[in-house]
Amino acid sequence: MLDREQLIEIVVAVTAVFLMLGAMIAVGSSYGADNSTLSPEGGQILVAVIAGFILLMTAVGILLAYLLNDPENGLEANDDDDDADAQGTF
Repeated sequence: MLDREQLIEIVVAVTAVFLMLGAMIAVGSSYGADNSTLSPEGGQILVAVIAGFILLMTAVGILLAYLLNDPENGLEANDDDDDADAQGTF
């Protein structure tokens, strides 16, 4: 069975992909020419949509990593033991 965190990640990722596909379809239908090509302005907007998708997925990844980080898994900084990992090393 999937964990709660995995379900959240899947739903967010699938939603972002559907948003991307919707934006691409909207650009294609608005800026498409009669011979099934994309106008130069549509190409620039499509590149902007792809760049926006990359930035969106980066922001979503950072946000999910921040929100779904469990304190007991040791990923956060521990201020109490600054040299805990270096004990007994030279």
